[in-house]
Amino acid sequence: MSSALLRILLAVLLLSSIPQKSDGQFEEWCIADEQSPDEELQKALDWACGNGADCRKIQFNQPCFLPNTVKDHASFAFNSYYHKLKHKGASCYFNAAAIITALDPSKKEKSIKRVEV
Repeated sequence: MSSALLRILLAVLLLSSIPQKSDGQFEEWCIADEQSPDEELQKALDWACGNGADCRKIQFNQPCFLPNTVKDHASFAFNSYYHKLKHKGASCYFNAAAIITALDPSKKEKSIKRVEV
């Protein structure tokens, strides 16, 4: 098999592994940038929740409260805001605290510590 054909085959396999929406568009998530400090993430989280993101599910005793970290809550709020308002021109910027990814963040391995009472 020629090297060019092998490269094309590899590219097709790679592209086929990226999740797609039913209309053929690639799925994407707006998440907190791992390199952003918690203080910046908290500011951006507060802004997103006050400007259109649906942050009810990250409140205490709600389904997305855990893991209870600024990064995880910010990712939830950023993604909510972005998908709710991107058709009106919203971006996934949040003062450089967020990034777009094609990897579903809900599929990452989560380590939730149990608290004994």
